[in-house]
Amino acid sequence: MLVVTAIILATVSATFGAAMSARAEVPATAIVAAAPRLPSAQQTVLAEHRCLTEALYYEARSEGVKGEKAVAEVVFHRLNSGRYGQSICAVVYEGADQKVCQFSFTCNGDMDRPREIVAWNQAEELAAQIFTGEVRLRNFTGGATSYHANYVKPYWAPTLKRTTQIGKHIFYRGRSGES
Repeated sequence: MLVVTAIILATVSATFGAAMSARAEVPATAIVAAAPRLPSAQQTVLAEHRCLTEALYYEARSEGVKGEKAVAEVVFHRLNSGRYGQSICAVVYEGADQKVCQFSFTCNGDMDRPREIVAWNQAEELAAQIFTGEVRLRNFTGGATSYHANYVKPYWAPTLKRTTQIGKHIFYRGRSGES
């Protein structure tokens, strides 16, 4: 049953993604609006799947499955903290409307560039597998709610506790374990 659900999620998301792929920046609300025949809960799941897929793809497609899972962990740690949004899409797109993005792809123009279809499909499949529980996140990031590429030095990094490095990303959480 989990495999079937993952296939359905990936297929539906791919269908809507292909239909709207002239620009990859289609917001989750447009995905929901494009699926009016689906019950509300299914629309929400589809949008959440798309937002997680975007985070995995744009933030870690060159980092392989382990790097993409690490990004997913950060998204879910933020979601579970209750301080970054009440949905995956809210977490991923926090600050995008103010150009103070929590996930850089949401406001740096990356979404305007054509996607690499194989990497996109892999991110979509992994996101579906995470949603269905077929792939479990194992907290390899040590509760991280923040990360950055190893070639940048963000001002906020010294204020947090470094937890690990996975590929080119360095992960952090609050100093006393808080998000």
